[in-house]
Amino acid sequence: MSPVNDEASARIRRLASMPLQPVGGVTSGSRGVWSPIANVVGRSELLSLLVRRDLKARYKDSALGFFWSLVRPLLQLAIYFVVMGQFLQAAKGIPDFAVYVFAGLTAMGLFTEIVVGGTGSIVANAGLVKKVYLPREVFPLASVGSALFNFAIQMVVLLGATFLVGQPPIHWQFFYVIPALLVLLAYGTAFALLLGAINVYLRDMQYLAEVGTMLLFWASPVVYSWQMVSELVTNPVALEIYTNNPLTLAVLGFQQAFWVAGESVEQPDALLLRLLIALVIGVVLLLVSHRVFLRLQGNFAQEL
Repeated sequence: MSPVNDEASARIRRLASMPLQPVGGVTSGSRGVWSPIANVVGRSELLSLLVRRDLKARYKDSALGFFWSLVRPLLQLAIYFVVMGQFLQAAKGIPDFAVYVFAGLTAMGLFTEIVVGGTGSIVANAGLVKKVYLPREVFPLASVGSALFNFAIQMVVLLGATFLVGQPPIHWQFFYVIPALLVLLAYGTAFALLLGAINVYLRDMQYLAEVGTMLLFWASPVVYSWQMVSELVTNPVALEIYTNNPLTLAVLGFQQAFWVAGESVEQPDALLLRLLIALVIGVVLLLVSHRVFLRLQGNFAQEL
């Protein structure tokens, strides 16, 4: 037998002696909960690389580069301020309407970018999914990372706007931004994982995510106030359902943090407690979505 055949035989025997490890499945017990998470954490460098790749690809060959991440929210702000605020009189009774609207746009923009980007992330990276094994969760999580980068830029603009109008958020309510941001991340990541996995099997999910986030935008008090809803909705149960929508709570949290002129405006009772309860539910939803993702990922390569 030639040396080449001897080496091949030895390699086959070594491979045969190695224990089989499940890939992409869900195992029971605590290991089944933490092992996939540890697997993703161990690929943090890869995740960072994917985030940078997404950001560079988005603004490739662009003269203005990352400035374009500001164009859409600023254009939305101008449209809502002029059309909704001035022409339709939505700004009536809402002091510093521009700061109020931009706080809501910043919050909803983060959620929308995470969900829409995460939904299409697996299909967009079909080449990698089919060729090499890596934790598939990194693709929706990369969308979360790039969304956070754009969110940070918008936050700088929002803070600058508060100083421009002479109402900087130097008050204790500024800390509302922490639970509000965590709520957006928990629900956004949960839906990104869930819809991203389903989108591999049902490609219409990408368009459904875009329509759904648009509906959620108008179902949240971004260009109108919660006070207007409380006056129009006379049924207390319906008002509670609307108020306890996690996105409504997150938007209200951002407005509490940055909209200093609205400190005297009526807000829902126990907003911080509502945010914390929504956060707990969001974490549970995130864990459930991750488990569903793990069950569905086994056939990603075949479907793609």
